Amino acid sequence: MYKLLIVDDEREIRNGLCNYFPWGEIGFEVKGQCENGKQALEFLKENSIDVVLCDIKMPVMTGIDLARELHGLKNRIKIVFLSGYKEFEYAQKALIYNVRNYIIKPAKYSELVDVFTKIKAELDEEASDEMKSLSISCTTEDVKANTNYHDRIITNVKTFIKENYRDVTLEKAASLVHMNPYYLSNFFKQKTGENFSDFVIKAKMEKAAELLGDINYKIHDISDSVGYSSAKNFTRAFKAHFNKSPREYRNSSL
Repeated sequence: MYKLLIVDDEREIRNGLCNYFPWGEIGFEVKGQCENGKQALEFLKENSIDVVLCDIKMPVMTGIDLARELHGLKNRIKIVFLSGYKEFEYAQKALIYNVRNYIIKPAKYSELVDVFTKIKAELDEEASDEMKSLSISCTTEDVKANTNYHDRIITNVKTFIKENYRDVTLEKAASLVHMNPYYLSNFFKQKTGENFSDFVIKAKMEKAAELLGDINYKIHDISDSVGYSSAKNFTRAFKAHFNKSPREYRNSSL
C-alpha cells in the first residue's frame, strides 16, 4: 500500500475523503489528515508519505506554498491538488512545481479512481526501475562497491529494528535509509531472503525470550515491552515462533 496524506481546511471534506472513498481498493492507505500546508509540512518531516492530496486555498500555508517547499527540497512526494477554484493561474503554478494532477471540487468518484490509479502505476514503475537498477552489469570494482553499500543498508536497517523493536515500522526504517517503503520491502527480501515484517517479529520474539529469563518480569509486562497491546496476541505470536507458550518457554529455560 502506498501512503497518502489528505490536506484540506474543511473538516467535512477531509473526513469524507478519508472515510468514504475506498482507497485500499486502488492501493493506497490514508496515513493522516491536516488542515493547512504548514501542518502538512510538519507531518511530512516525521512520516514517510508517497502522495499528498491537497487543497490549494488554505489559511496559514496554501497548497501552492506547500508544493513550492517540497519542490525546493527535491522531495519525491507526488502532489494532487483538490480545489474549488478554476482559475488557470493555479493550474499553471501547479505545473511549475511538478504537481501530478488538478481535481476540481466536488471531486467525482470516477475521477479520483482514474487519477490515483495512474499515480499508483507511476509509483509501481519507479519502484520496479529502482529494483532493476540493482541488477545492471557493472565492473568488478563497481559490483564490490555496490555490494558493500547494499550490505551497509541492510545492516543499518537490521540494527534499527533490533534497537527499536517495540514500535519500529517499515516507514520509519525506509526514512532512515532514504528509500521508498515499497522499495525497501522488496530490497530487504531480495538481500536477506526474509520479509521485513518477519524480521521485526523475530527481533521482538528474541527480546521477549531474553526477558522471560528474568522471573521479575511478568508476561503481560513483557508483552507490552515488545510492542503488543494484547497479551493474547503476544502469546499467539510467541508460540508460532518458538512452538512454546511464553510460560512453557520460561519453565523450560529455568
